[in-house]
Amino acid sequence: MAKKVAGQLKLQVPAGKANPSPPVGPALGQRGINIMEFCKAFNAKTQEMEAGAPCPTVITYYVDKSFTMEIKTPPASYYLKKAAKLKSGANNPSKEVAGTVTVKQVREIAEAKMKDLNANDIDGAMQIILGSARSMGIEVK
Repeated sequence: MAKKVAGQLKLQVPAGKANPSPPVGPALGQRGINIMEFCKAFNAKTQEMEAGAPCPTVITYYVDKSFTMEIKTPPASYYLKKAAKLKSGANNPSKEVAGTVTVKQVREIAEAKMKDLNANDIDGAMQIILGSARSMGIEVK
């Protein structure tokens, strides 16, 4: 028999750095999820990723206090800022350019994010990444 789902929770946790302090601890604790069990499982699953990369995580928790988690790839903005060597995007993206990335870098980002994007092929994924770059004031050369 399938477990009865109690709810879902979405968190953005740095890879390999989950700990019981806020915001992770209180969010899990008020739903009755074992915080240390989550932290150990999350850190084990993300140890091969770049430490500190923000990982959107969907946690499905059940009535019997067990849970499952789906860890997605870091946001496109994280990859774009890293490729352009920026701390943040442009304050006014329509008028100023914060940095530049190459088409090759956009392709690499699209390939890394492909499983989480709503695209049929790599060209569609590149268009999505280009849109994110444009909204951050990052120019593609």
